[in-house]
Amino acid sequence: MTSIPPASRANLRGAVDLSSLVRPPAPPAGSAPGPAASVPSLVVESSDASFTAILDLSQTVPVVVELYVGEPSATLISAVTAYAGRLVLATVDASANPQLTQAFHAAAAPTVAAVVGGRPIALYEGELPEADVKQVLDQLLTLAAQQNVTGTVEPPEPGAEPAEPVEEPLPPHHQEAYDAIAAGDFDTAIREYRTAIAQDPRDQLAVAGLAQVSLLSRLGTASASEIRAAAAAAPTDLDAQLAVADLDTSGGHLEDAFGRLLELFPTLDQPGKDRVRTRLLDFFEIAGGDDPRVVSARRRLTGLLY
Repeated sequence: MTSIPPASRANLRGAVDLSSLVRPPAPPAGSAPGPAASVPSLVVESSDASFTAILDLSQTVPVVVELYVGEPSATLISAVTAYAGRLVLATVDASANPQLTQAFHAAAAPTVAAVVGGRPIALYEGELPEADVKQVLDQLLTLAAQQNVTGTVEPPEPGAEPAEPVEEPLPPHHQEAYDAIAAGDFDTAIREYRTAIAQDPRDQLAVAGLAQVSLLSRLGTASASEIRAAAAAAPTDLDAQLAVADLDTSGGHLEDAFGRLLELFPTLDQPGKDRVRTRLLDFFEIAGGDDPRVVSARRRLTGLLY
């Protein structure tokens, strides 16, 4: 995740939609918040196992996510709480939560991101002065408003017992897949999603979940620099180009991933075209069919096929 310099902090773009990987869709933005929107505080500790609640909450109110080492940033806590419920801060101990550290590409501490409507947004790395943090948060609220995520939360009165979040249970194979993802066991998660699809081919949540966990599995342990170097050294090697497209998609750079594969597509033999088409369809599931980048790429792919 790249730090956002002062001159370009307004360039906040949504990355891959994580929500379909772990939970059914939350109610549309603007609807009355359910029990899952309740928070014990404007600053909550989150983890690999409990991040589902943050994804749900982000459908109502923008959630700032700080992946820290040692202690959370006092500056960030002060800045977020000053918005009086228009933002929530989720703090994550990066050393104890490898899944979230990987998902947010946290290469430095602190790494600060946000989740709006289930979509992660890169903000900045390292400590910033409070005035600069406020500028970033103001721009985050502007972006959230553009996505109709404009709710607020009200923590309980001091001394009140926090309400227990109530979450809709996942279907059995989805729950098994989610538990496997939390444990880093992508092979088991893939099997569980495939079983769910075999039982109900119309299970779009399982289809999207399978695409996402397959992407995580393919990325493996190779570093981003290794993947990019291999792709640059072999621009016509399909495996190398598919790998870097996976990397771009995982970071939310969908235009780069789509453009790379669509430009390569006409030069391939039929088996190669089939592989690219399958991979693109997976990317479309990950990003969501209503994403304008998906709409454009799907139209371009159709033109190449027919």
